[in-house]
Amino acid sequence: MEYSIQALSRLSGVTTRTLRWYDRIGLLKPGRVADSGYRYYGSAEVDQLQDILYYRALGVELARIRECLDDPAFDRLSVLRNHLAKLSAERQRLDGIIQSLTETIAAEERNESMNDEAKFAAFKGRVVEENEKTYGKEARARYGDGAVDSANRAVLNLSPEQCREWKELEEEILRRLEAAVEAGLSPDSGEGRAITALHRRWLILSAGSCSPERHRGIAELYVADPRFAAYYDRSVAGCARFLRDAVIRWAE
Repeated sequence: MEYSIQALSRLSGVTTRTLRWYDRIGLLKPGRVADSGYRYYGSAEVDQLQDILYYRALGVELARIRECLDDPAFDRLSVLRNHLAKLSAERQRLDGIIQSLTETIAAEERNESMNDEAKFAAFKGRVVEENEKTYGKEARARYGDGAVDSANRAVLNLSPEQCREWKELEEEILRRLEAAVEAGLSPDSGEGRAITALHRRWLILSAGSCSPERHRGIAELYVADPRFAAYYDRSVAGCARFLRDAVIRWAE
């Protein structure tokens, strides 16, 4: 079956303007262009548009989508299965967050106290959701979907005791960083080494593992990414750089 650009727009929900843009950048060419200039799309183009929309649903950039579709080794069935697995995992993650937040809201509305398990489930859900919203795109581009999904699972699987330790470690690291910077200590000092060890423990709790290379790579982000720097430097300037330099020196 063949579709005009208007018919394909109605079928897919993609605007004709977007379809023309896809044509211009070489992402989705029409099957043929009539003498009148009208674009027509066949079954192959419909399948390709479907692939594009699946990639877009996962937040993949258009340039990267074009690279994937142009790859001679592109295996559509394998890619579709991979999309399904990722979207199913995302749905499971969101379902868990929605459930924990719903329970939290319901408890607040009834003026009831939640049990500790439910409280920490809600907290972990909010942490994962906020991290995904703020850093998810960059993290997935840098470390891959598998690493980010594994880190999210590690947070969601924390026991109440581990969750409590994780939060306390975060507060202790920031407190000691601020004290070290205000005291004029060097990242090469014993305190720099101690903070590095605390930070590694914090990362292991939230990600499951932390090689020296990954530890250093994450610490570099604290200086390179203004959002991380703003978090660590919110009360005392220089904390992000102190932590980065300490990890570069002491990561093991």
